[in-house]
Amino acid sequence: QVQLVESGGGLVQAGGSLRLSCAASGSIFSINDMGWYRQAPEKQRELVAVITSGGSTNYADSVKGRFTISRDNAKNTVYLQMNSLKPEDTAIYYCNADLRTFRGITLQSLNYWGQGTQVTVSS
Repeated sequence: QVQLVESGGGLVQAGGSLRLSCAASGSIFSINDMGWYRQAPEKQRELVAVITSGGSTNYADSVKGRFTISRDNAKNTVYLQMNSLKPEDTAIYYCNADLRTFRGITLQSLNYWGQGTQVTVSS
């Protein structure tokens, strides 16, 4: 069984910073892309940032220059450093990973989500 566990959310004032972490654990053979998504109240879930196993990154236009995604492959962990936070960044942030795991003797490529962590930015 594979689990993604996020941490690091909380309440911060506008202009402040937070660092989110997401650790993948379980029967993992390899991890491809890892990413962060967010969902604000009454809005659809949207991509925030994604990082490949080789370290290539992609960001939503709304967070470019403020957020930085990184990963530690040895720890199966992805991070999201969020600076210059704005009230509109308030949302539940979800970790996502494309990985290969064993189901019995079969190696399968599957997508997993974390449980989410709340980020609230006050004005």
